[in-house]
Amino acid sequence: MSTYIVEGGRPLEGSVRVHGAKNSVLPILAACLLAPGECVIHNCPDLSDVRASLDILRRLGCRAERQGEAVVVDASAPVGWDVPDSLMREMRSSVIFLGAILGRMGQAQLCAPGGCELGPRPIDLHLSAIRALGGAVEEADGGLRCSGRLRGADIVLSLPSVGATENAMLAAVSADGVTTITNAAREPEIVDLQNFLTALGARVRGAGSSIITVEGRAPLHGGTYTVPADRIVAATYLAAAACAGGEVELTGVDWRRLSTVTAVLREAGCAVESTPAAIRLGCHAPLRGVPPVRTAPYPGFPTDAQPPLMAAMAKGSGCTVFVENIFESRYRHVDELARMGADIRVEGRVAVVYGVPRLHGARVRAADLRGGAALVCAALGAEGVTAVSGVHHMDRGYQCLEGDLAALGAEIRRV
Repeated sequence: MSTYIVEGGRPLEGSVRVHGAKNSVLPILAACLLAPGECVIHNCPDLSDVRASLDILRRLGCRAERQGEAVVVDASAPVGWDVPDSLMREMRSSVIFLGAILGRMGQAQLCAPGGCELGPRPIDLHLSAIRALGGAVEEADGGLRCSGRLRGADIVLSLPSVGATENAMLAAVSADGVTTITNAAREPEIVDLQNFLTALGARVRGAGSSIITVEGRAPLHGGTYTVPADRIVAATYLAAAACAGGEVELTGVDWRRLSTVTAVLREAGCAVESTPAAIRLGCHAPLRGVPPVRTAPYPGFPTDAQPPLMAAMAKGSGCTVFVENIFESRYRHVDELARMGADIRVEGRVAVVYGVPRLHGARVRAADLRGGAALVCAALGAEGVTAVSGVHHMDRGYQCLEGDLAALGAEIRRV
């Protein structure tokens, strides 16, 4: 098991390019299964979740390989329709393959997915969408068996679930007729999936709004796509600079995708400048408390950015209230931050952060992906040395986190 050793107290300075978005590339890789041809995905991050997706594609009979910063997938002749337990448990997002497998192969068999433990994340909305499209779903012994020829339908999601929206889109591409998805998630990653599907010849429109329309059974072919920068990685690096102090520039980032995060940091006292291709942040004074931060579906404040921002707000002055509206167990990093001297009180979905003048190094453990990133951010601004274990969680969503931070002047190494 790897550990990050971080020597805090060094302001961050310099520029770093943000790698491709994890939450965009995973459904895009699943979508490759739908196209009888070769797909080339540029700016594809080298993450453990991406490697797990490629393993699933290979299991299904596709050629899937990395070529530098790109991934090439050839789904000309898939033969498999089941994903074994060993692969499903590697990542929560593995359920995104359900709609694509069923649509391409006419049947699909999966078990319960794995990944971070952030509280209950049932896949009932995914299954409701499949059933609405005419798929037969059998649940038994912790697994799923789906079959049937899909037909267009009106799908109304009770919640704007990102994963359910993506699975519905992927399945609908192979369905007879027109599908309308109402109360669809509006996240930028949904737009990325639509853009990729249209590059393959699919007829999809409306992504970014609450209603998405898919005209199924359009002839598909291989294609090429470039994954945009990861907005959550960008938010993490901004929070790291806010905690450690200094001036950083993040390139390749669309500032519009994380404007709610930069707005909070600006209100906390950071100088933030956004251009079409970069975000610059300067922080030369302790952060001050801000009005309540409430996580919400896009375009609200992203739940994945909450832990790193909390780590930054823990060091400073004033009080900040966080209200977590997405996941029940999103505060697992709080006790670890307290080991570093943070003053945070949690009651249910509410966390009250009282800024302290300084944090100190400690031995802490990451329990999930973004919580681990929060501990690294806090360690950069703490006095002394911090050891952050559980690095495998961060490998799911950050491509060489230590390398990017070291490029900004951080004293961090992986052991």
